[in-house]
Amino acid sequence: MDIQRRNDVARSTWRGGREPPSPEQGPLQPVLKVARGFGPLSNLFLSLWPRWKNWWVRGILTLAMITFFFIIIYLGPMVLMMIVMCVQIKCFHEIITIGYNVYHSYDLPWFRTLSWYFLLCVNYFFYGETVTDYFFTLVQREEPLRILSKYHRFISFALYLTGFCMFVLSLVKKHYRLQFYMFGWTHVTLLIVVTQSHLIIHNLFEGMIWFIVPISCVICNDIMAYMFGFFFGRTPLIKLSPKKTWEGFIGGFFATVLFGLLLSYVMSGYRCFTCPVEFNNDTNSFTVDCEPSELFQLQEYKIPAVLQSVLGWKTVRMYPFQIHSIALSTFASLIGPFGGFFASGFKRAFKIKDFANTIPGHGGIMDRFDCQYLMATFVNVYIASFIRGPNPSKLIQQFLTLRPDQQLHIFNTLKAHLVDKGMLGGLEDA
Repeated sequence: MDIQRRNDVARSTWRGGREPPSPEQGPLQPVLKVARGFGPLSNLFLSLWPRWKNWWVRGILTLAMITFFFIIIYLGPMVLMMIVMCVQIKCFHEIITIGYNVYHSYDLPWFRTLSWYFLLCVNYFFYGETVTDYFFTLVQREEPLRILSKYHRFISFALYLTGFCMFVLSLVKKHYRLQFYMFGWTHVTLLIVVTQSHLIIHNLFEGMIWFIVPISCVICNDIMAYMFGFFFGRTPLIKLSPKKTWEGFIGGFFATVLFGLLLSYVMSGYRCFTCPVEFNNDTNSFTVDCEPSELFQLQEYKIPAVLQSVLGWKTVRMYPFQIHSIALSTFASLIGPFGGFFASGFKRAFKIKDFANTIPGHGGIMDRFDCQYLMATFVNVYIASFIRGPNPSKLIQQFLTLRPDQQLHIFNTLKAHLVDKGMLGGLEDA
């Protein structure tokens, strides 16, 4: 009777007296079916208020996704790249399907075929550039790959031009405006999804730590903002997402910064995370073994005088990467959520709740990666601006592709420069 009375009260107060959704409907249905198989526990689960049901469903599936994330990290960089590619394809499918349904593009000729063809063209361009950049020796060793690498951009442009001509030929008088809507929709989707996933791959090649820490910070912020908002949330944050609160936003920020410091401290001690992902031509496999850079070596830092009296310490030993992790976690907490707000505005514009129903309680894959793509762009820009310097190995690769007379000219120019600086004489004496 107490359970029944509590459910009646919950129903009468749910969202201003409106009837809450039935447990048999929506994304909770698959989980509820499983819950019924646990006897007395199923009755307890089904008697929970809808708000708590959603909390448990999201919690269980979040733990499952985190477990899967750890598994693919264990399997190595090649598997991570394949997962990024699969996520990209699924996100593209979800967004294109929304356009297909919203604009009722059922009679447009070649619409879906052209959308997937453009996805193929853009992936060929981006991943071809990556292969040429990171697998240079392998590409130069194989004649077909060398030809494809040499004319890669021309081939990519020819493929895109073919799709462009196909689109023009497919124009139908009664569908002109709609067809151009969908042409723009496809290209914006490619810009958002494919470009960002390509940047994720580049971040991964810099070292798995540049891939794992940013993604983990976004996940941590999403979870902790939800937890703080669920238990302490009172003040609405933004109209686009009515469930977001200032309490969750602020609590998620501090929790994410602390999490980023701890995670980066643990990972900085392992070469498999800190070393760049390189291709070994002798074994034809990826390697992540190197001498750690100064970024991943413990150093002593002096604590500001204002904090010395509070902490009782004068110095602290930490990895330089932990300082960079503060910037990453801060972006994940303060700017990263705007990727989610953007996605919320997009869904409200087209009056849909989620991008898809792939994950019960979480929506589609794009619902989970809306902030990740924005984070990937920031990490790539951050590495290029503050971390990455000139790469001698890549310069040598380019040098070896030149004609012998060009190589000799560069050699003489470099020799003259070193002699003028007095460096070459010192090396000869040594």
